[in-house]
Amino acid sequence: MDPNRAARGGEQSSLGGGMEKGGAESSIACARCGKPASLQCPKCAQLKLPREGAAFCTQDCFKEAWSSHKSVHIKLDALTLQQTPEGWQYCLKKGRTRTSQLPRFDWTGPLRPYPISKMCVVPDKIEKPDWALDGTPKIEPDSDLQKRVEIKTPEQIERMRETCRIAREVLDAAARIIKPGITTDEIDRVVHEETVARGLKEYDMLTLLSLVSRKLEDGDIVNVDVTVYYKGVHGDLNETYFVGNVDEASKQLVRCTYECLDKAIAIVKPGVRFREVGEIINRHASMSGLSVVKSYCGHGIGELFHCAPNIPHYSRVWHDRLWPDEWTAVTADGKRSAQFEHTLLVTETGVEVLTARLPSSPDVFPWLKP
Repeated sequence: MDPNRAARGGEQSSLGGGMEKGGAESSIACARCGKPASLQCPKCAQLKLPREGAAFCTQDCFKEAWSSHKSVHIKLDALTLQQTPEGWQYCLKKGRTRTSQLPRFDWTGPLRPYPISKMCVVPDKIEKPDWALDGTPKIEPDSDLQKRVEIKTPEQIERMRETCRIAREVLDAAARIIKPGITTDEIDRVVHEETVARGLKEYDMLTLLSLVSRKLEDGDIVNVDVTVYYKGVHGDLNETYFVGNVDEASKQLVRCTYECLDKAIAIVKPGVRFREVGEIINRHASMSGLSVVKSYCGHGIGELFHCAPNIPHYSRVWHDRLWPDEWTAVTADGKRSAQFEHTLLVTETGVEVLTARLPSSPDVFPWLKP
């Protein structure tokens, strides 16, 4: 996931266009280094934002601060979208843009995006990560944990265990209501309420329907992806569920995807190369006549949502593409896709699945029945 890619494409003109000369200089400090500043970000000036936090001493200082400073613009855009009377509409550029018309695109398969509802409100008392409002992380992009793998302390591991168990409980609550006629907005509501009830902030509820308010139909498959943020760490998992009576090809797809993750987890231990994970997954999928979606991959997680290492779950061949929202990955031939995800802790002797299914988890996968 690279939330900053859209920002770079959408707002780089603010940097390229140069800085605007401000008025009084002596009372304003540079937002980056604290020196006296007489220049102002032109985008902030256009948005009529206060000069505090938007002033810089030199063009170089502005360039160095751009990756974090641009979040001010995104935050305002997100607030504006929530306040518009027509509500949220079709999503473009990872949520930074909306349109009332279905985007023009060479769609594959029968699936189409639907209008997106407004964001659920999270109580102010709940601790939130720095990307909670606009989806753009502030610390993560420049963290040294993008270049080195963090070895978690025992204290961090305990927080991760607790957070991941809660994430599992929230996902299970969503799974219990999935049936024909339920809208994905209703699933989102359950995820939100179950998370907030535990004093958390949920990151997202993602589905193969791309956050739409479409009713689930008999024969659908739907992926629910939940990440919670609690005690300063993230817990992340997802599963794909059957909706009513599903055709045999879809049953095979979902089961094979489950098995791919299961087989990959089985080899995880110190000394295993990252690429071996993708090779195991790709081999099992290929033997079943399926291919692997490449758009996203496994990643490190902890106090940061995404960090090193990146774990490719594919080999050299893939067939997928992105919708105009720059988030929804679909197959090039329009066929269905499925996904399963766990948060794993690599131990001295093997692996611990922090988001493993619980004895109370709903019985939704036939192949797990005794």
